Amino acid sequence: MPRYQVLLLAALETVRGLSGAYADELTVATWGGIYQLSQKNAYAGSFEDLSGFGITWVEYQGGLDEVRDQVARGEIEWDVVDVLGQDARQGCADGLFLRLPDDLFPVEIIRDLVMERPNDCVGPNITWSWVTAYDTSAFPAAPPASVADFFDVAAFPGPRAIAAWPQANLEMALLADGVRPGEVYPLLRTEAGQDRAFSVLSRIAADLRFWSSGEEPVALLLAGDVVMSTAYNGRVAAAQLAGETRIGAVYEGQILDEEWFAIVAGTPNEAAALAFLRHVAAPEQQAAQARWIPYGPMRRSALAIIAEGEPWFHTGQPVLPHIPSRTDRLEDALVLDPDFWVEHGDALTARFARWRRGLGL
Repeated sequence: MPRYQVLLLAALETVRGLSGAYADELTVATWGGIYQLSQKNAYAGSFEDLSGFGITWVEYQGGLDEVRDQVARGEIEWDVVDVLGQDARQGCADGLFLRLPDDLFPVEIIRDLVMERPNDCVGPNITWSWVTAYDTSAFPAAPPASVADFFDVAAFPGPRAIAAWPQANLEMALLADGVRPGEVYPLLRTEAGQDRAFSVLSRIAADLRFWSSGEEPVALLLAGDVVMSTAYNGRVAAAQLAGETRIGAVYEGQILDEEWFAIVAGTPNEAAALAFLRHVAAPEQQAAQARWIPYGPMRRSALAIIAEGEPWFHTGQPVLPHIPSRTDRLEDALVLDPDFWVEHGDALTARFARWRRGLGL
């Protein structure tokens, strides 16, 4: 048994020795659907076997309002919560999440992460990304191969779709215009950079659609309403793994986003929650989730496990072609900066709305 499991089991036994200090169920709040199912399949059984704790899974819609309310009332209903990067930062700063012990994630784990851990309140979960999806039947001879191709209506004619908000759209526009990933956010912090991004978006404005839910891009492509769309990589990969040959994906210029696990401050199940975070950070568990959903493990060592075990997906198909955090895909990827959107989100959302109105869309 790995040393971390021995130590955490000892901590759990200590908690069990305190009368009335624990419950036998750990409550984990996360997104629903196939994503939650992938977590259950990857973590629940193995964690219960290790710890003796069952897991109650709760579906929520993100944000910090419910966590904030529980902490303010002192009535903690959730022990662990699955959070996006912005909430991981804000929740820690506001004292909503437990600051984790320094030795919970040894340096070898921290160095193994594909992106930087934002603070000491969170543990590794998954990565996902915005990609360019396209209708393969529209470009049978020379399909698009870069984010720049999405904005090249001369070489790749036809209607496009983008998300109905500025996040990721502005970043992809600058990447398509030749800005290197490391230069995107410094440029977007300037008025000239913002003007440049909107100018690139205007190149495709003549025949543009907007999507507001994750399933729409694939549906628009299959209906023939658009020939290309920005999309969440998981939705695109799910269609491809289901055998939909008309859906193609371009990962060059992807916008990589992050998900973390945090422990709600004040939980009476702290030791079990710590054990859960350490358990799901193990490369074996990170790799196991990718059997059920084509999101990227946070740990490079998990990617190695997948590579050695291909075909890895539960249907017997290779999954690495659909993983956004593959090492060879990181060089041209841009990691979304939550701090930028906290600082500039309101102003850019208002400008994006004005830009749409100006297009009559």
